[in-house]
Amino acid sequence: MAAVVAANEGDTLPYGSDPWTADMEDAVREVFGEQAQGYAMFNGTGANVVGLGLMLRPYDGVICPASAHINGNEAGAAERVLGTKLLTVATDDGKLRPRDVLAQLGAVGNEHLSQPRVVSISQVTECGTVYTPEEIAALAEVVHENGLFLHMDGARLANAAAELGCGLADITTAVGVDVLSYGATKNGALGAEAMIVLRPELARGALFLRKQGMQLASKMRYVSPQITALLRGDLWLRNASHANAMAHRLADGVASVVKFRYDVQSNAVFPVLPEKAIVYLMERFTFGHWDRAGGVVRWVTAFDTTEDDVDALIAATHEALSFT
Repeated sequence: MAAVVAANEGDTLPYGSDPWTADMEDAVREVFGEQAQGYAMFNGTGANVVGLGLMLRPYDGVICPASAHINGNEAGAAERVLGTKLLTVATDDGKLRPRDVLAQLGAVGNEHLSQPRVVSISQVTECGTVYTPEEIAALAEVVHENGLFLHMDGARLANAAAELGCGLADITTAVGVDVLSYGATKNGALGAEAMIVLRPELARGALFLRKQGMQLASKMRYVSPQITALLRGDLWLRNASHANAMAHRLADGVASVVKFRYDVQSNAVFPVLPEKAIVYLMERFTFGHWDRAGGVVRWVTAFDTTEDDVDALIAATHEALSFT
């Protein structure tokens, strides 16, 4: 917000021809490498759709986990806007493995089938699990050996880096990611997101697809400085580290009375609860079912979650379970 206020002085050119956007582009290169090209956008769905569009031909498909956000939580945006087919893979923990990619390649060359062209992974996954650098590198090797591209939905990229104790480039640029959405929105930004292209030849149509995808801001001076504010210094890390710490505090506080569907590796907790306890807690807190049949719910902490928020949910969970 301070960065937005600071940009609200004087006149400048629109559509990214302003000094704040140039500064943001420099910040992206500083963090992700000299070849990185950053494009400010409005939201994560737009960044994902435009990013995927850079790599797809009309007859191509995207290999992704069945739980992927692009598959289950973007209202079919990639399929409707790009006309692509999502080639989904069932996973236990939200992660794709090299074998999952290889299993989809039987379609290559078959004119009756969508052609695998992009592999899309989420970091952090929708299950709250984190890909290690080694896991991403192994995927990238298989992807590139077979002439495909690797896309990353980085909605919680900062949370992954904070949990792993590494830099943002260590789990993107250094391990073979081609295009990613940065994940500013879930780390504190206001109506601001970024697509980052790490393979320069893919960026040729980026400006046109961004405009066509309704992600070009006329007053970009208010979008771009938010990305810069997160990337320069340690704001991205402080925000994500706090969110992760609150999730671990929450998990530790209820671990004696509940089981978890997935390991807690970021800012998401997936406890298994009886239905009566879920109803009791939902009357007092905002969260959603993950697997209603299995009694799994999803608790997510954020950059602004307080210890009091967490402790209140911990206490209420113990209370709910004491009479259910």
